[in-house]
Amino acid sequence: MVAYRPIGAAIYDLDGLLLDTESINETVNRLIAERHGCPYDPAVKRRVAGRDAVASAEILVAALRLPLTAAEFLRQRRAAIAAMNPYAAPMAGAVELTRHLHGHGIPQAIATSSTRYPFDWKSAPHGDWFGVFREVVLRDDPAVTAGKPAPDLFLIAAERLGVAPQDCLVFEDSVAGVEAAIAAGMVAIAVPSPDADFGDYGDAALTLNSLTAFDPAPWGLPPWPRSLNF
Repeated sequence: MVAYRPIGAAIYDLDGLLLDTESINETVNRLIAERHGCPYDPAVKRRVAGRDAVASAEILVAALRLPLTAAEFLRQRRAAIAAMNPYAAPMAGAVELTRHLHGHGIPQAIATSSTRYPFDWKSAPHGDWFGVFREVVLRDDPAVTAGKPAPDLFLIAAERLGVAPQDCLVFEDSVAGVEAAIAAGMVAIAVPSPDADFGDYGDAALTLNSLTAFDPAPWGLPPWPRSLNF
């Protein structure tokens, strides 16, 4: 039984939740592994999801037995992404939900494990849309001591929005992100990727297949207009 309660703000993860960057990450990680003659294991994706770049690089280097340091892996990854100049499309329902809440004056923020450089290339094509977020908290923000699953990113986002943690709803696609939201005392809504094990998200208040399935009304948020058609 979901314990619904009134919500005053919404906080979102970025990768795999607002933007479809996971396929880009997977392509680059596979490319680097193949470049060094190491088999790529897709199962490693679940281990790095939601974690910051350094932690993810350390896991990938060890799991794939790459002949690289984490720092070398990150340099190669950045070069590969720069060469690709990829476009990260919005996830289903992300634009509609965030614009809907923005239109009703609900404070919103992004709290992401991305640092400034990757955030800039991911968000650049979406400048108008990203204007709905009052705050963006990145992993390399000086105020952030630890990345997810630590609660720092979410607590700082709530503080800057001026909303108490218990009044915040967090949307996350990763287990580490759900753990971070719960550690922050917030309500966690899990929106895992289709290939994820939904059983890993049992601590979330709700687990949805897509943001299009989210119903704001039970949380005291403005209901969807009747004319909305995803």
